[in-house]
Amino acid sequence: MMRSLYTASSGMYAQQLNIDTIAHNMSNVNTTGYKKQRLEFQDLLYQTIRRPAVNLDTIQPVGLEVGLGVRPAASTTLFSQGNFQNTGNPLDVAIQGQAFFCVEVPGRYEPLYTRDGSFKLDAEGQLVTSDGYLLIGVETIPEEAYDVNIERDGLVTYMLPEGDEPEEAGQLELVKFINPAGLYKLGRNLYDETPNSGEALDWDPEEDSTVWLESHYLEMSNVQVVEEMVSLITAQRAYEINSKVIQSSDEMLQTATNLRR
Repeated sequence: MMRSLYTASSGMYAQQLNIDTIAHNMSNVNTTGYKKQRLEFQDLLYQTIRRPAVNLDTIQPVGLEVGLGVRPAASTTLFSQGNFQNTGNPLDVAIQGQAFFCVEVPGRYEPLYTRDGSFKLDAEGQLVTSDGYLLIGVETIPEEAYDVNIERDGLVTYMLPEGDEPEEAGQLELVKFINPAGLYKLGRNLYDETPNSGEALDWDPEEDSTVWLESHYLEMSNVQVVEEMVSLITAQRAYEINSKVIQSSDEMLQTATNLRR
């Protein structure tokens, strides 16, 4: 059987997975804090038909090898900064830099992490995510409080009717990772720590000036629609070319079969 049938089929499968990744990026183009994914490929093993040789009788500087196709190697998450959108909501916070909010999820001993800063106040005055998960580091805000504000260093303050000075409700806990691409994606804009990501490192606003918070803003997805469209066209053409290879191989086999007639 011709090798090209299996080689081209591996290319079609790889491009199909590539288009699936692009579709996932495009579907999350408006997801707050979403980070795009990129599929990476590797060539498969090579079948050696003739090895290069150098001896007294023969000099063959190059050999004869045939590749056996391609395979998806990795799906990398790109944590480049997304654009900021002004919402006017004091509880909306965007992270500038490579850091994550810590959230407490019921039933888990360890926190989860997110870049989604669209926070709310629940009925008990706690700062929570859209799913009701508690933000770590912030205390309960009184019911009569107003002018809730989040500073650049994560300090949460509010005003009381009988007071002239802002009261503090704690500080948002942020962490950094040596390899954020190694985080495990759980969906719902949440990440979990893995051995590949490294341990969570507490962010100190006084020592690390590369990270700060912007209140009244949300970080949008870092997906660039034009780039994804170009990648989609490239993947589609690559898929089509591999299908043409299978058709050509089939026609060649049909010609060889008809030689007996």
